[in-house]
Amino acid sequence: MAKSIWFAGAMLSVCLALAQESPEQILQRAVTLHQSGNAEKAIPLYREFLRLQPEAAQIRSNLGAALASTGRYEEAITEYRGALKGLPGDPRVRLNLALSLYKSGQISEAAQELAALHSAQPDNRQATILLADCRLRQGQNTKVIELLNPLEAADHTDLALAYMLGTALLEEHNLERGQQMIDRILRNGDSAEARFLMATAKLDAMDFNGAIADLQKAAALNPNLPDVYYFLGVAHKEVGDMAAARKDFEKEVLRNANDFGSNLNLALMLKEDSDFDGARRLLDRALRVRPSDPGALYQLATIDLATGKVEAARIELVGILKESPQFIEAHITLATVYYRLKRKEDGDREKALVQQLNAEKEAREAQDKDKDKGK
Repeated sequence: MAKSIWFAGAMLSVCLALAQESPEQILQRAVTLHQSGNAEKAIPLYREFLRLQPEAAQIRSNLGAALASTGRYEEAITEYRGALKGLPGDPRVRLNLALSLYKSGQISEAAQELAALHSAQPDNRQATILLADCRLRQGQNTKVIELLNPLEAADHTDLALAYMLGTALLEEHNLERGQQMIDRILRNGDSAEARFLMATAKLDAMDFNGAIADLQKAAALNPNLPDVYYFLGVAHKEVGDMAAARKDFEKEVLRNANDFGSNLNLALMLKEDSDFDGARRLLDRALRVRPSDPGALYQLATIDLATGKVEAARIELVGILKESPQFIEAHITLATVYYRLKRKEDGDREKALVQQLNAEKEAREAQDKDKDKGK
């Protein structure tokens, strides 16, 4: 009881002290504290100033910066959005908003802000590189290449840029240029980045054991290298070592809670263990990075089906197929859903579509084989 009375008295003293100061004095104290590295104490002062002068957009941006520096990204995002209303053309505020979105795992939203900034300031190198990183995390490799090609042509010394561009090139099966990026990194000695890119090439060539060896060396050289444990998990999964794959994906998520591929793979593993709640949490996290990914959305639908939410699964599957009409597995599952709902005609229609799509797929594969023979 005495402690509660003391706390209330202390808060009253603070309020009275603030009431005796002018807005300018409050702001000056906030800025001084912020600049001296004491963001936590600056935050309530910024808030008090903005209570008195809510239209001060630049100070709202200052508050966003203070919140972001303490890891309170969601609050920072709110303040930066508010600041942008008063400073709609301010590139620094938009960049800071994008950074907070990025750090909170809202990759698609960060990409939207960065794309707008890149359109207005195509020479803003920081914004371009961060946008390329977002596109890479979203699996949009051609956009990464388009963004980074001009920067790479102007600067052959930036190894971080070469690494990002090389990753996108190898993902797009451009092995020749991807190898050029590897060679550029290797000229500076053996490195985690070079090993990672070599492993990516080996994964593309289905040399999974070779990829594992390179990825393990990369992880030993730099355990904090982004995506190294995700790709190690993929390689272990391909050789059938599911226990090792699971540990790899868990390591990646531990370092980067918003890694799309690791969250998706772990969700599949939890779903197989009938841990549907855990799987759903991981899928929700993955979809924050790639909101429209049909594979992740499909897994959510299958969880709803497995847990008896048949109508919810139907709605989700119909939405997926509207955007991805060639998704055969989704058609198969939707047929199952219709049969459970006693909608035989709809189920039969989906079943016929599956047969048609499979026939078309087989025809394409046969055509591709004939082309390969003719080469």
